Amino acid sequence: MDTDVQHTERDPSPAPDQGPEQGSRFARFTARPAGLRHRPVTLLALCLAFVLLLSAFVAQPFLIPSSSMENTLQIGDRVLVNKLAYRFGSAPARGDVVVFDGTGSFVHREQGENPVTGLLRATGAALGLARPAETDYVKRVIGIGGDHVTCCDERGRIEVNGEAVREGYLHPGDAPSSVTFDIVVPEGKLWVMGDHRARSSDSRDHLGDPGGGTVPVDKVIGRADLITWPVSRWRTLSAPIPAAAGSRG
Repeated sequence: MDTDVQHTERDPSPAPDQGPEQGSRFARFTARPAGLRHRPVTLLALCLAFVLLLSAFVAQPFLIPSSSMENTLQIGDRVLVNKLAYRFGSAPARGDVVVFDGTGSFVHREQGENPVTGLLRATGAALGLARPAETDYVKRVIGIGGDHVTCCDERGRIEVNGEAVREGYLHPGDAPSSVTFDIVVPEGKLWVMGDHRARSSDSRDHLGDPGGGTVPVDKVIGRADLITWPVSRWRTLSAPIPAAAGSRG
Protein backbone atom coordinates (compact mmCIF):
# COMPACT_ATOMS: atom_id res chain seq x y z
CA MET A 1 0.00 0.00 0.00
CA ASP A 2 2.91 2.30 0.68
CA THR A 3 3.90 2.17 -2.95
CA ASP A 4 0.45 3.52 -4.00
CA VAL A 5 0.74 6.70 -1.91
CA GLN A 6 1.20 9.76 -4.17
CA HIS A 7 3.47 12.44 -2.78
CA THR A 8 1.92 15.90 -3.23
CA GLU A 9 4.70 17.87 -1.61
CA ARG A 10 6.23 20.58 -3.86
CA ASP A 11 9.70 20.17 -5.12
CA PRO A 12 11.75 22.93 -3.46
CA SER A 13 13.95 23.27 -6.50
CA PRO A 14 13.11 26.13 -8.90
CA ALA A 15 10.91 25.47 -11.91
CA PRO A 16 12.78 24.70 -15.11
CA ASP A 17 11.61 27.91 -16.82
CA GLN A 18 12.68 30.24 -13.94
CA GLY A 19 16.21 30.95 -15.00
CA PRO A 20 18.67 33.67 -13.94
CA GLU A 21 17.25 36.21 -16.44
CA GLN A 22 13.72 35.95 -15.11
CA GLY A 23 15.02 36.26 -11.56
CA SER A 24 16.85 39.49 -12.38
CA ARG A 25 13.73 40.93 -14.03
CA PHE A 26 11.77 40.15 -10.89
CA ALA A 27 14.41 41.85 -8.74
CA ARG A 28 14.25 44.99 -10.90
CA PHE A 29 10.46 45.04 -10.70
CA THR A 30 10.45 44.77 -6.92
CA ALA A 31 13.10 47.51 -6.67
CA ARG A 32 11.02 50.09 -8.58
CA PRO A 33 8.69 51.11 -5.72
CA ALA A 34 11.68 52.09 -3.61
CA GLY A 35 12.85 54.44 -6.39
CA LEU A 36 9.38 55.87 -6.82
CA ARG A 37 9.26 56.73 -3.14
CA HIS A 38 12.18 59.15 -3.64
CA ARG A 39 10.74 60.80 -6.74
CA PRO A 40 8.31 63.19 -4.96
CA VAL A 41 11.13 64.43 -2.74
CA THR A 42 13.32 65.09 -5.79
CA LEU A 43 10.50 66.90 -7.60
CA LEU A 44 9.80 69.01 -4.51
CA ALA A 45 13.47 69.96 -4.23
CA LEU A 46 13.60 70.91 -7.93
CA CYS A 47 10.44 73.02 -7.63
CA LEU A 48 11.79 74.80 -4.56
CA ALA A 49 15.09 75.51 -6.33
CA PHE A 50 13.22 76.89 -9.35
CA VAL A 51 11.04 79.17 -7.18
CA LEU A 52 14.09 80.46 -5.28
CA LEU A 53 15.92 81.22 -8.53
CA LEU A 54 12.82 83.00 -9.87
CA SER A 55 12.60 84.97 -6.63
CA ALA A 56 16.28 85.89 -6.73
CA PHE A 57 16.39 87.19 -10.31
CA VAL A 58 12.90 87.82 -11.73
CA ALA A 59 10.08 88.45 -9.25
CA GLN A 60 9.90 88.08 -5.50
CA PRO A 61 6.89 88.00 -3.19
CA PHE A 62 7.40 90.52 -0.39
CA LEU A 63 5.54 90.47 2.93
CA ILE A 64 4.55 93.95 4.12
CA PRO A 65 5.78 94.16 7.73
CA SER A 66 4.56 97.60 8.86
CA SER A 67 1.87 100.24 8.45
CA SER A 68 4.15 102.84 6.82
CA MET A 69 2.50 102.43 3.38
CA GLU A 70 -1.16 102.35 4.47
CA ASN A 71 -3.67 102.52 3.01
CA THR A 72 -1.96 101.55 -0.23
CA LEU A 73 -0.33 98.53 1.43
CA GLN A 74 -1.46 96.98 4.68
CA ILE A 75 0.35 94.81 7.22
CA GLY A 76 0.34 91.21 5.98
CA ASP A 77 -0.16 92.06 2.30
CA ARG A 78 2.02 90.16 -0.15
CA VAL A 79 3.23 92.21 -3.09
CA LEU A 80 5.05 90.96 -6.16
CA VAL A 81 8.33 92.81 -6.61
CA ASN A 82 9.44 93.06 -10.23
CA LYS A 83 13.23 92.68 -10.18
CA LEU A 84 13.53 93.22 -13.93
CA ALA A 85 11.80 96.61 -13.87
CA TYR A 86 15.08 98.55 -13.77
CA ARG A 87 17.49 96.01 -15.25
CA PHE A 88 17.47 97.06 -18.91
CA GLY A 89 18.05 100.80 -18.94
CA SER A 90 14.93 101.90 -17.05
CA ALA A 91 15.20 103.80 -13.78
CA PRO A 92 12.84 104.38 -10.86
CA ALA A 93 10.29 107.09 -11.60
CA ARG A 94 8.36 109.45 -9.35
CA GLY A 95 5.38 107.62 -7.92
CA ASP A 96 6.90 104.13 -8.13
CA VAL A 97 6.56 101.96 -5.04
CA VAL A 98 9.98 100.36 -4.59
CA VAL A 99 11.62 97.83 -2.31
CA PHE A 100 15.22 98.65 -1.47
CA ASP A 101 18.11 97.69 0.77
CA GLY A 102 18.55 100.51 3.28
CA THR A 103 22.09 99.55 4.26
CA GLY A 104 24.22 102.70 4.14
CA SER A 105 21.25 105.06 3.82
CA PHE A 106 18.60 104.12 6.40
CA VAL A 107 20.75 101.62 8.35
CA HIS A 108 24.30 102.49 9.42
CA ARG A 109 25.06 99.60 11.71
CA GLU A 110 25.65 95.92 11.10
CA GLN A 111 22.68 93.65 11.69
CA GLY A 112 23.85 90.60 13.67
CA GLU A 113 21.98 87.38 12.96
CA ASN A 114 22.59 83.71 13.57
CA PRO A 115 23.66 82.17 10.20
CA VAL A 116 21.17 79.31 10.41
CA THR A 117 18.34 81.58 11.48
CA GLY A 118 19.33 84.03 8.76
CA LEU A 119 19.23 81.34 6.08
CA LEU A 120 15.81 80.13 7.18
CA ARG A 121 14.47 83.67 7.34
CA ALA A 122 15.92 84.55 3.93
CA THR A 123 14.34 81.44 2.39
CA GLY A 124 10.99 82.23 3.97
CA ALA A 125 11.22 85.86 2.86
CA ALA A 126 12.05 84.80 -0.70
CA LEU A 127 8.82 82.80 -0.74
CA GLY A 128 6.81 85.60 0.87
CA LEU A 129 6.22 83.51 4.00
CA ALA A 130 8.40 85.42 6.46
CA ARG A 131 9.23 89.01 7.31
CA PRO A 132 11.91 90.54 5.08
CA ALA A 133 15.34 91.46 6.37
CA GLU A 134 15.49 94.35 8.84
CA THR A 135 17.37 96.34 6.21
CA ASP A 136 14.70 95.98 3.48
CA TYR A 137 12.17 98.80 3.09
CA VAL A 138 9.18 99.58 0.88
CA LYS A 139 8.49 103.26 0.10
CA ARG A 140 7.23 105.54 -2.66
CA VAL A 141 9.63 107.53 -4.85
CA ILE A 142 8.95 111.26 -4.49
CA GLY A 143 12.10 112.70 -6.02
CA ILE A 144 14.72 111.37 -8.45
CA GLY A 145 18.25 112.54 -9.21
CA GLY A 146 18.38 116.29 -9.86
CA ASP A 147 14.96 117.06 -8.36
CA HIS A 148 14.54 119.93 -5.90
CA VAL A 149 12.16 118.60 -3.23
CA THR A 150 10.79 120.91 -0.54
CA CYS A 151 8.14 120.96 2.14
CA CYS A 152 5.99 122.68 2.62
CA ASP A 153 4.28 125.39 0.54
CA GLU A 154 1.69 127.80 1.95
CA ARG A 155 -0.97 125.08 1.62
CA GLY A 156 1.17 122.45 3.37
CA ARG A 157 2.02 120.51 0.18
CA ILE A 158 5.31 118.97 -0.95
CA GLU A 159 6.83 120.65 -3.99
CA VAL A 160 9.07 119.05 -6.61
CA ASN A 161 10.94 121.53 -8.79
CA GLY A 162 8.59 124.30 -7.70
CA GLU A 163 5.39 122.40 -8.51
CA ALA A 164 3.01 121.16 -5.81
CA VAL A 165 2.55 117.39 -5.73
CA ARG A 166 -1.02 116.09 -5.63
CA GLU A 167 -0.77 113.02 -3.38
CA GLY A 168 -4.05 111.14 -3.59
CA TYR A 169 -2.38 108.07 -2.10
CA LEU A 170 -1.80 109.67 1.34
CA HIS A 171 -3.32 107.95 4.35
CA PRO A 172 -6.59 109.72 5.27
CA GLY A 173 -5.96 112.44 7.83
CA ASP A 174 -2.19 112.61 7.25
CA ALA A 175 -0.43 115.83 6.34
CA PRO A 176 2.15 115.58 3.53
CA SER A 177 4.83 116.07 6.18
CA SER A 178 5.21 117.34 9.73
CA VAL A 179 8.92 117.88 9.03
CA THR A 180 10.17 120.73 6.84
CA PHE A 181 12.95 119.97 4.38
CA ASP A 182 14.64 121.44 1.34
CA ILE A 183 16.92 119.14 -0.65
CA VAL A 184 18.29 118.69 -4.14
CA VAL A 185 18.42 114.95 -4.77
CA PRO A 186 21.90 113.92 -5.99
CA GLU A 187 22.16 112.11 -9.31
CA GLY A 188 21.82 108.36 -8.89
CA LYS A 189 19.81 108.80 -5.67
CA LEU A 190 16.12 108.80 -4.68
CA TRP A 191 14.04 110.68 -2.12
CA VAL A 192 11.47 108.22 -0.76
CA MET A 193 8.54 108.51 1.64
CA GLY A 194 5.81 106.26 3.01
CA ASP A 195 2.15 106.88 2.18
CA HIS A 196 1.25 106.86 5.90
CA ARG A 197 3.40 109.87 6.70
CA ALA A 198 2.55 109.85 10.41
CA ARG A 199 3.82 106.26 10.75
CA SER A 200 6.66 106.19 8.22
CA SER A 201 10.36 106.36 8.96
CA ASP A 202 11.68 107.50 5.59
CA SER A 203 14.07 109.96 3.94
CA ARG A 204 12.94 112.74 6.29
CA ASP A 205 14.23 110.84 9.32
CA HIS A 206 17.75 110.54 7.89
CA LEU A 207 18.41 114.10 6.78
CA GLY A 208 21.40 114.32 9.13
CA ASP A 209 22.86 110.94 8.12
CA PRO A 210 25.44 110.33 5.37
CA GLY A 211 23.61 110.72 2.07
CA GLY A 212 21.07 113.12 3.58
CA GLY A 213 18.28 110.55 3.60
CA THR A 214 18.54 109.69 -0.08
CA VAL A 215 18.71 106.09 -1.31
CA PRO A 216 21.15 104.97 -4.04
CA VAL A 217 19.37 103.67 -7.13
CA ASP A 218 21.66 100.62 -7.16
CA LYS A 219 20.22 99.61 -3.76
CA VAL A 220 16.73 99.25 -5.24
CA ILE A 221 15.69 95.58 -5.26
CA GLY A 222 12.70 96.08 -7.53
CA ARG A 223 9.35 97.74 -8.13
CA ALA A 224 6.21 96.56 -6.33
CA ASP A 225 3.74 95.95 -9.15
CA LEU A 226 0.95 93.81 -7.73
CA ILE A 227 -0.78 92.89 -4.48
CA THR A 228 -1.12 89.11 -4.67
CA TRP A 229 -2.49 88.31 -1.21
CA PRO A 230 -5.01 88.39 0.33
CA VAL A 231 -7.22 87.65 -2.68
CA SER A 232 -9.71 90.31 -1.63
CA ARG A 233 -7.01 92.96 -2.14
CA TRP A 234 -5.66 91.67 -5.44
CA ARG A 235 -4.81 94.66 -7.66
CA THR A 236 -2.00 96.31 -9.55
CA LEU A 237 -0.11 99.22 -8.01
CA SER A 238 -0.33 102.22 -10.28
CA ALA A 239 2.33 104.89 -10.15
CA PRO A 240 0.67 108.32 -9.87
CA ILE A 241 3.26 110.69 -11.28
CA PRO A 242 3.64 113.99 -9.40
CA ALA A 243 2.80 117.14 -11.32
CA ALA A 244 6.46 118.13 -11.68
CA ALA A 245 7.32 115.09 -13.80
CA GLY A 246 8.64 117.01 -16.76
CA SER A 247 10.68 119.77 -15.12
CA ARG A 248 13.79 120.16 -13.04
CA GLY A 249 14.91 123.35 -11.38
